[in-house]
Amino acid sequence: RMVTRAIENAQKRVESHNFDIRKQLLEYDDVMNKQRTVIYNRRREVLFGEQVKEDLKEIREEQVDEILGIYCAEGSYPEEWDTDGLLETLSHQFNLTFTKDTLGFPSIGREALKEAIVRQVEEAYSRKEAEVGSELLRHLERQIFLRMIDTHWKDHLLAMDYLKEGIGLRGYGQKDPLSEYKREGFEMFSAMIERIKRDTIEHLLRVQVMREEKKPIAAVFPKAQEMQLNRGDSAPARTVQRSEKKIGRNDLCNCGSGKKYKKCHGR
Repeated sequence: RMVTRAIENAQKRVESHNFDIRKQLLEYDDVMNKQRTVIYNRRREVLFGEQVKEDLKEIREEQVDEILGIYCAEGSYPEEWDTDGLLETLSHQFNLTFTKDTLGFPSIGREALKEAIVRQVEEAYSRKEAEVGSELLRHLERQIFLRMIDTHWKDHLLAMDYLKEGIGLRGYGQKDPLSEYKREGFEMFSAMIERIKRDTIEHLLRVQVMREEKKPIAAVFPKAQEMQLNRGDSAPARTVQRSEKKIGRNDLCNCGSGKKYKKCHGR
């Protein structure tokens, strides 16, 4: 009876341990399921939604705010701004040439600076739309947005797998691995969303549309030529005449051997 009770207790502990493992795995999976739901919803909005143009406009303004926050911190004096870094980053991100003169340095304030940058970016985007056409630009917006989502999401899934494999080591530092996984996973997901936005805007402002000249139908489908039966020669076919007399098989061979042609060179 004591052996039986010991076996039952051991089995209960094993089952409890396995239950905790399954529960923890589900909690890890729940983190990815939430992220997957967010990214899939966003993808459907881009694919089927009608607000892609407005969403991209908001993203451009958000990026201007983010860049200003790095180089022209709110509450700081204009003398403390990193104007060279600001101009370089703006030029790279929006594929535009920004100078101190066009932005009104050094007398311009932060809010006026933001308005000037946003205005130049929106004017450049309007020129892009006039250049390629509204219909084509809407198509490019969706295609580039979706491609950026898919590319960065695949990279994020791989990074989350690596994080999950090594997160158990956080326990040696007296930290809860699951809590650390949730925290770091959220930070990685947020960074991925920002990369998607940044790369989408950058690609849209850099894209160049090459228009092919339409060729006439005659160039695509050449006119049929009349069929000739002269092996491609323009001159009429001529009958070939032999200049020498034909040698019969029973005649003497013309080599002088004395044999019949069929027994000599006529074999």
